[in-house]
Amino acid sequence: MTTRKLMPLVLAFSALAIVGCKPQTKDGAAKDAPPVATVNGKPISAAAFQVWVSAQTNKKVEELKDEEKKALLEGLEGLYVSSQEAEKQNVAGDPQVAARIELDRMNILATTLFQNYAKSKTPTDEELKAEYDTQIAAMPKAEYHAAHILVKDEAAANDVLAQLAKGAKFEDVAKKASQDAGSKDQGGDLSWFTPDKMVPEFSKAVAAMKKGEVSKEAVKSQFGYHIIKLIDTRELQPPAFEQVKDRLGPMIQQHRVRDYIDSLKKSAKIEAKP
Repeated sequence: MTTRKLMPLVLAFSALAIVGCKPQTKDGAAKDAPPVATVNGKPISAAAFQVWVSAQTNKKVEELKDEEKKALLEGLEGLYVSSQEAEKQNVAGDPQVAARIELDRMNILATTLFQNYAKSKTPTDEELKAEYDTQIAAMPKAEYHAAHILVKDEAAANDVLAQLAKGAKFEDVAKKASQDAGSKDQGGDLSWFTPDKMVPEFSKAVAAMKKGEVSKEAVKSQFGYHIIKLIDTRELQPPAFEQVKDRLGPMIQQHRVRDYIDSLKKSAKIEAKP
């Protein structure tokens, strides 16, 4: 829909560390277990095979059927052969490839650090309730059902306002004049939305309107000029604590890991180069 803001893509490293990565099992591959295969003299350790199996199937090696285990091992052997050939061809000599390898290594180390840190700090019920209260306080208190007619310039907006002033039906004018392909065929109807889903200028105008009112002036935004009709408004009912309790723990852990990263950065000697 034209007026709706794009949701920000938040690249939260801490969120990836806690939620996005599967923890690796420590059992299933003893430290002194013999290698499962060798490739050109290089052993494939039992631990490496377990990590590979976990990544591919989320299982332990001992849970696999023989044919499954064989297929996965063949895949890992292929990876070893390919990486050995890449080393012969000095693929890592490319600075970008070398940088990616180093970043992958650091990501694995940091992810494990964050997982270990989070596991040692399980949120209490009091912390969960406090996070719930914080999230509820930040939620929109109402949602709106509105329609709009979007035009490209002020002259077109004034023409639409003049038509409406003469008694033209809002829905009919929207179908003819609106530039919003997503809503014009519905008479400009945007259905229900919360203020955060719209550009600020639009949301501010809607919040100041009364039910059934049409904006007396066009509202300018990055998309053009909006003539708005507020169809209805209703109070938002927040979810009960028990309904969202399970989702609050990861949020708290993300905050903690973010604070942990900040503390590490403060204690580190970081020199930004121009």
